[in-house]
Formats: sequence, structure tokens, C-alpha cells
Amino acid sequence: MRVAIAEDSVLLREGLTRILTGAGLEVVAAYDNADDLLRYVRSFPPQVAILDIRLPPTHNDEGMRAALRIRAQHPGVGVLVLSQYLELGLAMQLLSESAEGVGYLLKDRISDVEDFVAAVRRVATGGSAIDPKIVSTLLKRRRGDDPLAVLTPREREALELMATGASNQGIADALTITLRAAEKYVSGIFTKLGIPSTRSESRRVLAVLLYLRA
Repeated sequence: MRVAIAEDSVLLREGLTRILTGAGLEVVAAYDNADDLLRYVRSFPPQVAILDIRLPPTHNDEGMRAALRIRAQHPGVGVLVLSQYLELGLAMQLLSESAEGVGYLLKDRISDVEDFVAAVRRVATGGSAIDPKIVSTLLKRRRGDDPLAVLTPREREALELMATGASNQGIADALTITLRAAEKYVSGIFTKLGIPSTRSESRRVLAVLLYLRA
């Protein structure tokens, strides 16, 4: 699995490289700016690109703009954005079209190396990895025409976990229920939201995207 990185902090950039290399992933490029990363992706598309949301020269939103360009021009490349702060508007830009092959994680909330590596792998293979804090913040933004109103509280909990990238087993573990019960909740979510029967992962992405837009 080939990974490209854009992170202006040398310590974090080297740390990411060591962590991912140690986990068996191949870090093929590591830059301190978005322009060099974009040039590399155009020539040698990796499976996943990891970007800090704020990069030189202005440290504003260069990383996010680069992530959006990669999503538009190289849909086969997963994009995982790292941020120091929760920037909901930028997160919604990244997730506006699809939650497939995309991640948004808050740096200070990454506390487990194995979970982080799993998130990178998940995004690289078309899944999603969204920080639970972002999910919970979006959950509070209720609308009068909330399409999720048909879900029970337990189904909402399951969908919230699904939005963070949890598998059915992960949902079962988090809710302290059986795998069979978790599968029943997930199936009920798909049915109530009117999500057609396609590949299992595609249905999960559609459910997550509807959840994030709600």
C-alpha cells in the first residue's frame, strides 16, 4: 500500500513515516507543502494521500484545497486529512459528494497507533474514517426535515459508529450487543433510509453520507 504525505511539521512528518513504514505500508513521498504532493500524485498516484489541513505558504487551507483537487482529479486515491482543530465547514466540503475513500481526523485525538494505521488502510481501500467528535457535532445540527427522524435512538447510535468507520463487529463491541443484533440494526438503517441493495460497503457509504448531510 503506497502512501504520500504532506505535513509541514518535520517531527510529525517523520513520525508518520516511521509509524506507517513500521506497519508495513510504503511511504513513497513526504513533503512539507501541498504543491509538491499534488505534482507527485499526478505522476505516481498512491493508494492514499495524508495531508495536514493547513500548509505553507499561508497555513490557511492549502491542505484542504489540495485534498479536494485530489478527490476531483484522482478519484482512485484515498484522502485522509489531519487537523489540529475541528473545522466543520471544511469537513463538509470534503464530504459533500461522497464519504467513500475519505477521512478527517483531529491530531490531538489520535491516541492509538493501531487505530490510526487501520484508518489509513480503510481510507485507502474506499472506506471512511471520521473523528467521532466531528460526527457528534454534526449530530447536534438538527433540521426540521431531518431524514434520520425515522431511526430509533439505538439505530442512530449504530449509524454514528458506522460514520466513524466501525464495522458491524465494531458496532457490536461499542454497544455491547451481539454481532447478530448489530447486523439487524445496520440492515434496519438501510431499509428505513431507502438505501438500495448494492455492495455492502457502498450501502454503508451512502448511509454515512446521508447522516453527515442531515
